[in-house]
Amino acid sequence: MKQADTQTDHYLSEFARFGKEISRKEPSYLGALRRKALERFADLKFPTTRDEEWKYTSVAPIAGTPFRVDTSRKPNGISRQDLEHALFGGLECTLLVFVNGHYAPELSHHRPLPDGVKAGSLAEFLEREPGLVEPHLARHASFEDQAFVALNTAFLRDGAFIHVPRRKVLSEPIHLLFVTTGNGAPPVSHPRNLIVVEEGSQAAVVENYVTLMGGAYFTNAVTEVVAGASSVVDHCKLQREGEEACHVATLQSHLDRSSRFTSHAITLGGALVRNDVNSVLDAEGAECVLNGLYLAVGCQHMDNHTFIDHARPNGSSREFYKGVLAGASHGVFNGKILVRKDAQKTDAKQTNKNLLLSEAALVDTKPQLEIHADDVKCTHGATVGQLDDDALFYLRSRGIGEDKARSLLVHAFASDIVERIPVEPIRTGLECELVTRLPVGIESRGIP
Repeated sequence: MKQADTQTDHYLSEFARFGKEISRKEPSYLGALRRKALERFADLKFPTTRDEEWKYTSVAPIAGTPFRVDTSRKPNGISRQDLEHALFGGLECTLLVFVNGHYAPELSHHRPLPDGVKAGSLAEFLEREPGLVEPHLARHASFEDQAFVALNTAFLRDGAFIHVPRRKVLSEPIHLLFVTTGNGAPPVSHPRNLIVVEEGSQAAVVENYVTLMGGAYFTNAVTEVVAGASSVVDHCKLQREGEEACHVATLQSHLDRSSRFTSHAITLGGALVRNDVNSVLDAEGAECVLNGLYLAVGCQHMDNHTFIDHARPNGSSREFYKGVLAGASHGVFNGKILVRKDAQKTDAKQTNKNLLLSEAALVDTKPQLEIHADDVKCTHGATVGQLDDDALFYLRSRGIGEDKARSLLVHAFASDIVERIPVEPIRTGLECELVTRLPVGIESRGIP
């Protein structure tokens, strides 16, 4: 039997075990959806470096490890105090906590929300109000050609569901905290989030991934965002998982007329990370902004793929991703902008900048434009470089030591992305975290 078949068989076996734990109260269509997704995963199998979209990223550490789904709903004795390091002081908001992929109400905190706004466990809404979920769930994040989305859909069980009806404004963000703990075997969780913001409404959501364990584990997350006409949605994803963690995530947004969607993706943790951020501007006047920062040290591998689909006229998009890489780390950025034939008057700009702090650090960057309309403004660019010698000389001439000067320059490079986050406690907390995480000293001077 081929190795790929053996790897797939493990998840087929896991699905059989998982199926025994599925609630009988969930809608019948979900069972059919699961089976279809599992069959598609079995056909696709795990991607390899022979696949163009995975050319620079090997998922062998995921495919070769027998991760197990935690079917228990117990939070393993976790207290709110254990989570303080992951909560941003001063952030007043509704907090939804998920432990190993399961909603933990005893660790969560609900604040008053505008009338009609719903925020809670996807599993619970699938049981209580399936009609509210079904029109959107799995309608946008396709698993037909995405193995990890197919795997997530097959094992779909819980995550966050947020529904903001027409003309409602959330004055506070909703914080989704996903925590991984040990369960004996290397665990895997498949969080599935659905965020629906209807016409004329505004909402901010923070999606935060952390761990309370050491060792290897796997997070395979999918988030679907539906932005109604003239809505404003701000999404911030923070990935601060463990040193041996594998993290694969897809963020899929669908934008209606004159809506505005902003994504802030901050990637700091994990041994093997792949983020797919996709947005479809499916009506006139839609706006999309994608900001990202990835910081890799040691032997970390971080892969960011973005895809902006301008499907209708008069849309605009702005994309700005930055990477800081040290040690023997490897970064990948692949950004594609598609302008379809009828999407005249599109205004799109994409920029990727990378800072290499050691001789062994590596980045592969591939910006792409595919334009089928003739009345557009589209630009893209990518840079890879080291710290500016003139800037270092200037700082040192002012009496600043070499390591401190390097630290200041790297921090300024990275904080440019963090400063774009509108939620002040998160912005402040990340600024402090950058100080402790940014590599300086001997490694920064080019010694692997």
